[in-house]
Amino acid sequence: MVDEFSLKSIKFTSYNYYNMFGKSKEITQIEKDQLELLKNAQKRIKQKKRLYIHFVIFLIGGVFLIIANLLIGVGEGVTLFGKDWFVFAILIWLFLLLYHLFNVFVTHKFMGKAWEEKQLHKLVTKQKDRIEVLKQHLGKEEFQEDSEKKKSELTLIVAAAENNAIGKDNKLIWHLSDDLKRFKNLTKGHHIIMGRKTFESFAKPLPNRTHIVITRQTHYKAPEGVIIVNTLYDAINIAKNDTQPFIIGGGEIYKQAMAVADKIEITRVHQTFEADTFFPEIDTTLWKQTTNEFHNKDANNEYDFSFITYVRNL
Repeated sequence: MVDEFSLKSIKFTSYNYYNMFGKSKEITQIEKDQLELLKNAQKRIKQKKRLYIHFVIFLIGGVFLIIANLLIGVGEGVTLFGKDWFVFAILIWLFLLLYHLFNVFVTHKFMGKAWEEKQLHKLVTKQKDRIEVLKQHLGKEEFQEDSEKKKSELTLIVAAAENNAIGKDNKLIWHLSDDLKRFKNLTKGHHIIMGRKTFESFAKPLPNRTHIVITRQTHYKAPEGVIIVNTLYDAINIAKNDTQPFIIGGGEIYKQAMAVADKIEITRVHQTFEADTFFPEIDTTLWKQTTNEFHNKDANNEYDFSFITYVRNL
């Protein structure tokens, strides 16, 4: 059996070998396992030494109690259940010794370091399983949230000239019948978001649409059914359940919405005009053109134009 002196000698020899030759060696897994075995062996030796000392003290103590009672007369005449008191003292001490013996040879075997590591492994495995379940649950929630976000496709819809002119004196500069029809077909049944001046350019609210008007005026009056907000953020939030809310003007609202929009539906009028309101420049590094449909001018459309769709690059 490996004794404590041998274990210390092994550790001392190994330590001196590496230091003597100036080696700084990284400890491998095998060496770690060997060191762990040495530590456990040392621990077992200490446990057994303590048990041996306990046993010796028990024997000496038991003899001392008997001598103290029979020869010296300590506690003479004191009995419990008809037995001398020292008998019970020795029995209690024997019980403690047996308990110590049980811990060293039985409990350590079945509930020692290996048992602790096994229980720890079980606990870690259970925690990992719980974490995986939580991750999957959170992943589903995030996916659902992302899906909900993607359901709403915020779209800018505009007719703009080659120089990005869109209006003057709060009025359109041209008349394109096909553009008006396209605007009607695309926006019908959806929320349309606009600034106050754009709204006031209408003779009355457009049918089959939910109007959201952005204005800084705190007591702005509008017809029944028209929603008044103070910021673009509030307008978008109100329209979040719409699959495709539209921004329809004016210039400042387009500029603000360009940063958060998903799509642009633009009627490009192939002419330049003097104007006081302009559409922002489309950055082609951020926007990808997906369709471009050219139309010649005719009796109902006084200029050549193109229907162009842009989507934001991912």
